[in-house]
Amino acid sequence: MLSKRTRPLPDAESFLHTSQVTDILHVFPKTIARWAKHGRLPFLRTLGGHCRYPEQAIPQLAASLAQGVRAS
Repeated sequence: MLSKRTRPLPDAESFLHTSQVTDILHVFPKTIARWAKHGRLPFLRTLGGHCRYPEQAIPQLAASLAQGVRAS
């Protein structure tokens, strides 16, 4: 019999889809893919080949982007 897990594991890290990251950072999906390719944004590749991004890394990237805009 299959059991359904209704809650995430306590030690499990939360990951976001590309569309969720684009909504948070207000950039295009290709930009997210390019940042991941160049190592600016950490990611995990799923078995299906899709990228998932750690939720805790997004606010850090947003803060660094905001500092870059203020410095310009």
